[in-house]
Amino acid sequence: MKFHLDRGVLGDAVSWATRTLPVRPAMPILQGVRIVAEAGGELQLSTFDYEVSAQIRLDAEIEQPGEVLVQGRMLSDIVRALPNKDVSIALEGTKLQVRCGSARFALATLPVEEYPQLPSMPPVAGSVAADVFAEAISQVTVAASKDDTLPLLTGVKVEISGETMTLMATDRYRLALRELTWNPASPGTEQTALVRGRTLHEVARSLSTGGSVEIALAEDSSANLIGFEAGGRRTTSTLVDGEYPPVRRLFPETTAITAVVSTGALIDAVKRVSLVAERNTPVRLSFTEGQVALEAGAGDDAQASEVLEAHLDGEDLVVGFNSGFLLDGLGALGAEFVRLTFTDSIKPSVMSGQDSLEGTPDTSYKYLIMPMRI
Repeated sequence: MKFHLDRGVLGDAVSWATRTLPVRPAMPILQGVRIVAEAGGELQLSTFDYEVSAQIRLDAEIEQPGEVLVQGRMLSDIVRALPNKDVSIALEGTKLQVRCGSARFALATLPVEEYPQLPSMPPVAGSVAADVFAEAISQVTVAASKDDTLPLLTGVKVEISGETMTLMATDRYRLALRELTWNPASPGTEQTALVRGRTLHEVARSLSTGGSVEIALAEDSSANLIGFEAGGRRTTSTLVDGEYPPVRRLFPETTAITAVVSTGALIDAVKRVSLVAERNTPVRLSFTEGQVALEAGAGDDAQASEVLEAHLDGEDLVVGFNSGFLLDGLGALGAEFVRLTFTDSIKPSVMSGQDSLEGTPDTSYKYLIMPMRI
């Protein structure tokens, strides 16, 4: 095997293919990246750990076709450090020779015949604009749990109903929901899947701002596999087993109090005021007509306060939030103004975007956050 290509192109491909390699795999061979050079001028790089697979295809000058398996992270580190020149890679005996300018590396190979076969992609269920899907993933995964002892909550619930796709995630303290329009392969499709949040996060990072991403999902729920493909990059992941809690019912049907505040101003104020907040203590928001006052700290401890303009519809309210959870939701909105709705000071609040102080709310993205005891 022997091929040549640009160092930047190779670096991007190796970095993407190896991004999900396990740190402590069940078998050492799963730390490898499989490289296949085809006579037609196509180069394939792939990784697989029995849960997540990644495969990227790109053009290269193939002098001799062949395949090889090498340690993925080492190859990634080497390619990243190479000078900005064309790279030549050749299999010579049991070593993979990497040459770039005057730099030379020889990597030990792994037994490629022992490497597991990548799973086949399920049938394509539909497609969605890549930038819209990436934004939706980033908005929802902020609320997914990072606690692996609760695997169900590390997942993102994907619900498909015709042309509407809904993504949901919760860690019990907040809940994010995003609805978007997509293009189903079959009209009237009804499907659900529970996908690992970290897998979706990696998918979003790899998507470009243009084009579309194909989503592959078998109608048979026992298939337990979902796939994503865009721009020559393909990812598959096994689904999370279990029944996701019925979180939709947490959104209140009616609310008595509504407040609208500039999103950017509120983010900046929360960051400043929370500098004096002790761990696990709330930032207090006091809503009155025309303003919201933010406060943190109490007693002999450091204290901070700030007042912002706000539009209030309903009774005055004082509520406390975890500053990190509050900032996550505000940062995910992507709207000039935030609309906060309350039932009272001890029940969940719901945030959504709005284009002006008295504009129409955009409820395609909703972020529910539990208040803290003041």
